[in-house]
Amino acid sequence: MPSLKRRQFLQAAGSTLSTLCLSQLIVQRQGDRYGRVLAQNTPRKLALLVGVNDYPTGVSSLRGCLTDVQMQQELLVHRFGFSPSDLVVLTNAQATRQAIIEAFEAHLIQQALPGDIVVFYFAGHGSLVKDPDHIPVAAGRVEGYNSTLVTYDARQGNQVNDIMGKTLFLLVSALQSDQVTVMLDSCYSGGGTRGALRVRAVDVPMAQSEAGPGAAELATQATWLARLGWSPQEFKERRTLGPARGVVLGSTQGNQKATEAAFGAAGPGQFYAGAFTYALTRYLWQQPGSLPLERVFVDLARSTRDVANSTRMVQSPLYEVAPGQNASQEPLYFSRPQTPAAEAVVLGAEHGQVTFWLGGISSQSLEAFESGAIFSILDASGHEMGQVEQTRRKGLVGYGMLMDERLSMPPVGTLLREQVRGIPTDLTLRVGLDPSLEADLDEARSLLAGLNRIEPVAMDGVSSPHYLLGRMTEESRAAAAGVEIPGELGSFGLFTVGLAAIADSFGAPTESIAAAIERLNAQLKLLLAGRVLRSVLNSDTSNLKVGVTVQPVNSPVAVGRSASRGSSENLVAQRLHRVEEALRAGTEIVVNVTNGELRNLYVAILAIGSAGDIAVLYPTDWGAPESASLLEAGQSLAFPRQDVNPNPEHCTNPGDLCLRGSGYVEILTLASTSPLRNALRGLQQIAEQTSTRSGVPLALPKDNPVDVIETLLGDLDRATRSSQRSRNQPRHADTTQLAALSTMLHIVED
Repeated sequence: MPSLKRRQFLQAAGSTLSTLCLSQLIVQRQGDRYGRVLAQNTPRKLALLVGVNDYPTGVSSLRGCLTDVQMQQELLVHRFGFSPSDLVVLTNAQATRQAIIEAFEAHLIQQALPGDIVVFYFAGHGSLVKDPDHIPVAAGRVEGYNSTLVTYDARQGNQVNDIMGKTLFLLVSALQSDQVTVMLDSCYSGGGTRGALRVRAVDVPMAQSEAGPGAAELATQATWLARLGWSPQEFKERRTLGPARGVVLGSTQGNQKATEAAFGAAGPGQFYAGAFTYALTRYLWQQPGSLPLERVFVDLARSTRDVANSTRMVQSPLYEVAPGQNASQEPLYFSRPQTPAAEAVVLGAEHGQVTFWLGGISSQSLEAFESGAIFSILDASGHEMGQVEQTRRKGLVGYGMLMDERLSMPPVGTLLREQVRGIPTDLTLRVGLDPSLEADLDEARSLLAGLNRIEPVAMDGVSSPHYLLGRMTEESRAAAAGVEIPGELGSFGLFTVGLAAIADSFGAPTESIAAAIERLNAQLKLLLAGRVLRSVLNSDTSNLKVGVTVQPVNSPVAVGRSASRGSSENLVAQRLHRVEEALRAGTEIVVNVTNGELRNLYVAILAIGSAGDIAVLYPTDWGAPESASLLEAGQSLAFPRQDVNPNPEHCTNPGDLCLRGSGYVEILTLASTSPLRNALRGLQQIAEQTSTRSGVPLALPKDNPVDVIETLLGDLDRATRSSQRSRNQPRHADTTQLAALSTMLHIVED
């Protein structure tokens, strides 16, 4: 991703980062204030982390900001080598406007020397304040406002006590080091909730608001202008140039919403977090090497497709670097990871129990880390010293026991890497009951509870549904934001947790709730099957050497790539260096899978559509599917094969892979060291029953898709272990024997 020019950046963001651009300044050393750190031989790593959940009356509270701060804290200390004594953390009532500014001045400005690493992180609400001396904004946006960080004591009558972007600009400009990272998980595009998600922004009716900055805020700005020796005009000019020090990162584009959500089923294992911070910190825990910032954001932009597919709430993180600095080619935080990639880190160990932080676990696989998961204990070089079996989880804190009692307990800071995940046999699909059901809500709850493995949950801000059941309303029409509406007003159907309608799920406005749920039963089964299937995804943790690319037929340009963590350097290097573009409906694609192992693998490729439908794309030799699934060591396969008919008419053959409709389609590739024998035998029977001929993808039947996926997971489990277990014991998926990779494609209609 190339760096944005300032004008392009303003047009794209228009709020958060445009007001936080940091001006170039070489600050003179300020005497003995730095005396205590001048003698250091290596750069210090200083961080100020701020999170606010519990705002006083007048500002809606949040739930995930303290988790976000802890995510950053554990990541910086245990992966990037920050000393705990060099981190200052302010949360809730500690995070007043004055306290944040004083901590910034004392901890960062007064201590950081040239070459030191500085991080400022904020998780909380964002807002806007009237600014009589604003810089120009892009066309279509309201002039005269400056974006702000909403502190604990933010609102005081008609004035606000926020920290303006202008103030943060001045504070960062006063730093001596250019290795500065400002990271904000907040937004300025309207507050409230969206479906089951909460937006991190205080809603400000800009056309009507006359709220201005408080006297203390203006005094702080005047003080720093004097210290820096700037006139107001020079200050304004510098703000238009772009960041002068390091990097500014935002959780979302200016016209998007920064959201937080509940993760995991209700109970002790559930926690709340910001979507951006969770995705970023998990990625950085699992990243095996040190990638430049530009590449990190390409990967993050790609991973947001997972969020878009499940919520339709697109969050595209963005960044801007200082002119004249090559910061986009530097690692994030200007610091290379000091430890190997991992999924967890030991927080403590006593009385035979190990406590660990699960910072590298994906939200899609959380419930596979309740109990039965096995982690390798790593030494400083990444070699296994022993194993821990997980017994329970509370939020992102896991608890487990050493599998070999002869081993000594691992010290704090020891890294743990996933080896085996324990996938529950009774995963359910949680369906939120949207308030739009009104008088039909109780009946809907009763009917859904009668469906196998479908769990109705309330929209109470505590439950974490996977999908919503509701009526099509004017609000949900507005949430579609220009996308074709799949249902009429008043009709029953399914929504994502971001309140986006799911295609093909809406009936007639006159349909009863009982008839609607009976009609939706098959689609709910497909959505459940997809959830069960995604529980094995492990591209970031698998040790197998497998790579996948997806590209249009007759095009050398890949539109999607994924690779396992165990892939060789040349496979990892194939990851996209740009954000994938949307594909037009009707595009014919080919999927390429590379086996970098010195042993044979067995491959299956499936596709999940935005409406939940699942199809087996490979193998499709229904006469001998097991032998067809074999991919020999060091070899690659392309499906469909392009040498069978070199000049076909696109999308005319039954075996062609053609993208239809609009939305997202997920390509799932499974590569196993053992044949998926029972699953393929079941698919072979379905192909016979449906008269599906070889070479043609097979759509999973709507009456039993979960059974097919459960059989597939059973094969994977047998590849890991062969012991008999009770029904409620988890199945196992071993990272040394399975690679399960996801490639998301975005389809748009002409």
